[in-house]
Amino acid sequence: MSEHIATVCWENRQEIFTDNQYSREHTWSFDGGIEVPASASTHVVPIPYSNPAYVDPEEAFVAALSSCHMLFFLAIAAKKQFIVERYRDRAIGIMDKNEAGKLAMITIQLHPEIAFGGDLIPTSAQIAVMHEQAHHQCFLANSVKANITIHSEQT
Repeated sequence: MSEHIATVCWENRQEIFTDNQYSREHTWSFDGGIEVPASASTHVVPIPYSNPAYVDPEEAFVAALSSCHMLFFLAIAAKKQFIVERYRDRAIGIMDKNEAGKLAMITIQLHPEIAFGGDLIPTSAQIAVMHEQAHHQCFLANSVKANITIHSEQT
């Protein structure tokens, strides 16, 4: 078992809070010392009460899933002696109503573009197997109900 801690801090800067016209800007702090400016999504809370320049929870959720998948993919590729030169994923999260009629992240689409180097280049079939293995090993993918699809491209 392991424990993972993030500190989320928000402070009221308005005189009136109950009118719902307060800033959703806040900070995420992590144990390594990094602080990330965060806000509600502009899809959920209109500007100026949200900040489109800041990370929102939905984007962070999608990024975390993409990052988890990538890290397992890289480990699998290294064990198989494939040299990954670059891995870039433009991950997309789709919010919609779930079976219960509640808004939820129902689909996460991973679109990794991977460049391999060296003499040993994996086939498309080998890449698909590595993605399948990474998906099943990813802690976060194992933790969510959303459908996760992988659309891989080799560059």
